[in-house]
Amino acid sequence: MTDQRQPMPSYTPASGDAALTHAGATPMQPTDPGRIGPYAPLGLLGSGGMGRVYLARPADDTPGLAAVKVIRPEYAEDPRFRRRFEREASVHARVHTPRAPQLLGTGFDDTLLWMATQYVPGLNLADAVRDCGTLAPAGVWRLVADLGQALSSMAAVGVVHRDLKPSNVILSLQGAHVIDFGIAQATDSSAITSTGSRVGTPAFMSPEYLREGRCDTASDVFSLAGSLIYAATGHAPFGDGTGVDVMHRVAFEEPKPEIMAELAAADPALAALLSACLAKDPAGRPTPRQLLDAATSAGHSGAAPWHEPLAARLLARRQACDVLESVSVQETVHLRAPTERTASPAPGPAFTPTPPMPPMQYATSAQAPAPEDGGSRRRKRKAYLAVAAGLAVCAVAAGAFFLTRPSLGETASAAPTAAGSTTPGDAQASAIPSSSASPSGDKEKQKETASGKEEAEASESPNASAGGSAGGTQATPSDEASAPSDGNESGGGSAPTATPPKTATTPATPPWSSQCTYYSGTELTVHGDKGQRVVQVQCMLTKRGYSVGEAGVDGQFGDATLAAVKQFQRDKGLAVDGEVGPNTWAALRSST
Repeated sequence: MTDQRQPMPSYTPASGDAALTHAGATPMQPTDPGRIGPYAPLGLLGSGGMGRVYLARPADDTPGLAAVKVIRPEYAEDPRFRRRFEREASVHARVHTPRAPQLLGTGFDDTLLWMATQYVPGLNLADAVRDCGTLAPAGVWRLVADLGQALSSMAAVGVVHRDLKPSNVILSLQGAHVIDFGIAQATDSSAITSTGSRVGTPAFMSPEYLREGRCDTASDVFSLAGSLIYAATGHAPFGDGTGVDVMHRVAFEEPKPEIMAELAAADPALAALLSACLAKDPAGRPTPRQLLDAATSAGHSGAAPWHEPLAARLLARRQACDVLESVSVQETVHLRAPTERTASPAPGPAFTPTPPMPPMQYATSAQAPAPEDGGSRRRKRKAYLAVAAGLAVCAVAAGAFFLTRPSLGETASAAPTAAGSTTPGDAQASAIPSSSASPSGDKEKQKETASGKEEAEASESPNASAGGSAGGTQATPSDEASAPSDGNESGGGSAPTATPPKTATTPATPPWSSQCTYYSGTELTVHGDKGQRVVQVQCMLTKRGYSVGEAGVDGQFGDATLAAVKQFQRDKGLAVDGEVGPNTWAALRSST
């Protein structure tokens, strides 16, 4: 379909309403602001636990549309959160490429903390595949060229995205664009996440990031390849899901052969290129520049047209934005709710996402509180933050229990640690084995903190287009982004009693049970095997004092691991065959 603009019909309120819907937004409510800095909002693009994203026009009628992210006041008033927010903006400001929306500005006006970026009328890749089907090889090669250009521009200014996934890629009539720099990091800055945390989308994370917390341009290339394979097949290369099993497949195993075979049958050269991008060793992956060169060599340097019905959807979205840009701000006043307010969004724990946004993962309240005087609102806000802090402590405690409890041996794999998003992935918290000799190593580098999920909701993408990419983004990953806590976990004192209660003594859980939680099944594991089951065996043997060789816990059942298994079997009076079957699994997991 050709990229052509149709003659503009006369603007009416009805045509404005229709244009707003086709542009990917929904009508605003009386609680929404009538002005955000220099912008007049037209409609709502998306909402989440940390705020809302609006489609807006410059209030002085200058051309262009913006996606304006507005942070909830309880977070906007926290100086630590504002510093994190400013950091996101400074990283985004470095990036200048037609393959990423331009940062237009930020501000903090009368409790409104906002960030505006260029609005790209299009669909995010996750929605495009879901609604319009997988891309043909020519379309995927177009993504290789466009997104290779985006990564090349980011690498040139020292920016690592760290969360490339289908919902963070926008398809428009002009090509593909990378959005959402909420957890991006400048390579010359300190780590944005707390020590040991992993914030991102498990199915599209790189193995070195999962294992060591290391993330660079090569890591972005790995994540990009996963997104491109999803575009071509409808599946992530290491399988769909968000749990520990997916993380271990990414960290230690090869892509699923049936997925790669489907890609190879469609285009062998494309499959070979993306397979190279998925190399476990970052040094073995192509650079962004090499991705561009590969697309050119394959004869795909030009912009291949998007397939139908995707092309028609993108044209309709662009034409709707043309309508909204063609009229003055005064003519669009009917798009705002009758009772217009300049205050910030009504406080409350969360908002409900609005169609056509994909569902998001966040808590909701039954009803947002009515506007109150300043003192009452501050008192309730403090109470809300105290409750939120208490709930966060409970979530951390529960997460730690389920991540470290001894395995029962009846399930085939570890349970996911957090619920997944409807878009391909969400930030997850999980125990990940280190690549060091011992899987315990630095425990902080193996365990995801429960703040990972909280951080992943800390911001919505300011470029929520095409069915709402705001709904599929990850947020500013910071331990400081969460609601402040007073540090009191007890929730209050208790009345004194005449006789102090006796405290029961619980036997300590042995480290091979509490620290080795990578596999809980009893599948036969033998010499030559590799992967998650072997990591579990090696971890328990190491914690019991057996040596598994100089390589340590590497997920490879080699000669040294075989010798350690046999020695363990002798010590436990088991049949010495070097095979880890149900009896040996039970002995390894026993408390003695």
